[in-house]
Amino acid sequence: MNTWLLAWRNVLRNRRRSLVTILIATVGCTSILVATGFALYTYEMLEDSSAREFGHVTIGGKNYFTRDEETPMQYGIEDYRQLTAKLKADPRVRRVLPRVSLSGLISNGDKSVIFLGIGADIETEAEVRGQFLTLVEGAYTRPDDGLPPVLLGTDLARSLNAKPGTGLTLLATTTAGGINAIDVLVAGIVSTGWRELDKRLVYTPVAAAQHLLMSERVSTLSVYVDSLKTAPAAYEEFAAGDAAHAYKPWWEQAFYYHSVRGLYDRVFGLLGLIIALLVFFSVANTLAMAVVERTREIGTLRALGALPGEIVAQFLREGALIGATGALFGSILAGIVVLLLPHAGLEMPPPPGRSVGYPLLVNASLTLYLITDAAIIALCSVAAWFASRKAARKPIVEALAHV
Repeated sequence: MNTWLLAWRNVLRNRRRSLVTILIATVGCTSILVATGFALYTYEMLEDSSAREFGHVTIGGKNYFTRDEETPMQYGIEDYRQLTAKLKADPRVRRVLPRVSLSGLISNGDKSVIFLGIGADIETEAEVRGQFLTLVEGAYTRPDDGLPPVLLGTDLARSLNAKPGTGLTLLATTTAGGINAIDVLVAGIVSTGWRELDKRLVYTPVAAAQHLLMSERVSTLSVYVDSLKTAPAAYEEFAAGDAAHAYKPWWEQAFYYHSVRGLYDRVFGLLGLIIALLVFFSVANTLAMAVVERTREIGTLRALGALPGEIVAQFLREGALIGATGALFGSILAGIVVLLLPHAGLEMPPPPGRSVGYPLLVNASLTLYLITDAAIIALCSVAAWFASRKAARKPIVEALAHV
């Protein structure tokens, strides 16, 4: 008789006990796939968010990333137009956005608040940031009426009692060490989802930021390539071909991404270990009871010439079948969860530091499913070996006399 068929019939000897064990393996497999899939979705979302925020590759002046500026724009890029044209000639490059970093005071005439500003092409900036820069009120730009349009973070706008159409004044230190001020007009109110950032955020056009700082430079160029996969190779090539500027990829700037990934790796790693132990001991317990019930059968097989290794191998096949059945049903259930969650409209609460939540979704990965299924089968097989190894080596006379 086929050894695998015999193993399956042995599994079905006690259907209720085997069903409970398979159910535990199924729940364990589903839990691991769903939890890990949620972590993968979170990683993917944070990667996308970080790449949109910084650009796949950020270019600065020679010492921009290694030294603190003593005066504004000290390590800015002066020849950014020529460098932009050169980068856009690369077919992988989709956008090159100049950005000016500035800070100072913003005033409505009665109240002044510290702001952190970004000089950028506002409409393109909103396009690349996507869902991570949400327009709450107003528009990204306003018709040219003589004053530069700006975007304010939601909490900053609330602090200044500002609305679209409100006139404000920006005050900052220039590159020469003096003080300069410009009048601006609020075009819209935006939210990044980060409360601390929304308390200080101001977006201005590049020209307005340069005029305020009295400089023709930009702080950085944010380069967006066609995908995250091509970003490492593009970064290496750009950096190798230009010694006059400093280059930094998005993953070296995304500190929040690395913090969350480190936390989730530990949390879900511990969760996976606990689930694996539950599956292991459940299968081991089931097969241990089966071994005790079949001790005389084992003795008979030994008396007929079966080797201890053959006995253990038979139990290994039974454990593998239990694991494979649980893995199959667990993968199916996890797949159903993946398909249903986008239609459920469930959201996670805002994480620490953020003011908005994010969708509760789970990613599916063929590699993840194959590894998890193989791990469940391996766990059940090891549990079967653990449960049967002693009984298979028990003396034949003692096994035959077992009651």
